[in-house]
Amino acid sequence: MIKARTAKFQIGQVVRHRIFSFRGVIFDIDPEFNNTEEWWLSIPEEVRPHKDQPFYHLLAENAESEYVAYVSEQNLLPDESGEPIRHSQVAEIFIKDKTGGYRPRNPSLN
Repeated sequence: MIKARTAKFQIGQVVRHRIFSFRGVIFDIDPEFNNTEEWWLSIPEEVRPHKDQPFYHLLAENAESEYVAYVSEQNLLPDESGEPIRHSQVAEIFIKDKTGGYRPRNPSLN
């Protein structure tokens, strides 16, 4: 049985991947793995995350592109750079606040 844990990060928080060079803003959280088995099995076994942890949906970006990523909590770290996220969908989902953080445009959706 999978036991869900409390999420360490929150919607609107900017995070970066622990291993790969990309960062993003969280727009949704699954309390435990909620993707296809095929997706999970496509990850090399030696780096495959456990399913019993929160997984985060990110508006992600790297030096070359912008995309949506699905990342396990164990692979995320807070992004302390203070740099804005350039992803084209950020303005559709978030409002940038005075501190440079992101708050959902429609908090009732989450």
